[in-house]
Amino acid sequence: MTRMIHPGPRGAARAVAVPASLRPIAGVLPAGQTVMDAVGDLFAAHGCKGGVVWLDGVTCDPMRFVLPAPSTDGIHAAWYSDTHAPDGPVRIARASATVGWKNGAPFLHCHGTWGETMGHLLPLDSVLAADADVTGLGAPDAWFEALPDAETAFTLFTPQGGGTGTGLLARILPGEDVVTAIETLCARHGVTHARLHGVGSIDHIRFAEGHRMDCHATELRLDGATLDQGRATVPIEVVDIAGTIMRGTLERGANPVGVTLELVIERTDP
Repeated sequence: MTRMIHPGPRGAARAVAVPASLRPIAGVLPAGQTVMDAVGDLFAAHGCKGGVVWLDGVTCDPMRFVLPAPSTDGIHAAWYSDTHAPDGPVRIARASATVGWKNGAPFLHCHGTWGETMGHLLPLDSVLAADADVTGLGAPDAWFEALPDAETAFTLFTPQGGGTGTGLLARILPGEDVVTAIETLCARHGVTHARLHGVGSIDHIRFAEGHRMDCHATELRLDGATLDQGRATVPIEVVDIAGTIMRGTLERGANPVGVTLELVIERTDP
């Protein structure tokens, strides 16, 4: 098995988080806007700078997305496919998007399933074909900022801000086991019960149910992940470079982050 080798120096902190005052967000994304403009307006209307939004049931025309792909530049450990441009309207079945800022404007990072495939939505190039009701969680005092990352040579969402809220916006860095890193991060912040939301990648995937995805470049979304008494259960949906989709619960200790894992940790401690 060939693991990802990133080009830059390994960062000292392998997981970073900021407190977030998470609040429910709900509204209508209007037809005719790009996904990015509509989500940016929705978060602004709720006074929020970052968080997560679910785009289940949204229909786009055009829809534009990419798949994970091998890198060909000799620098990055993985890259993206050419843009997929299906004809006509495409309905999103399930999708999660972390929300923040890039170059002074709202931005989002979205992985989801639509049609017979799954991918990384291009929110500036995908346009809403119909009004769509969506929900999410937003924070007025914390957000993800797209910043250059020396270790991976990517520009990646990194948690910023933070106040006195009980939620967390977090990022786990490459090579860290997803399940145990989530548990360690939550324990450090005194979180024992939570709903876990987010997107990212894993370098070769092992599922607790026994199946596996043998691919270094993947795109995933958490799908009902939770923390209960400090122990994480992490179901995911994931796609590989061939467009193969798998679902299952991550095996503990066997799933290193590929490039990044962005998390919104919604604390539910009793």
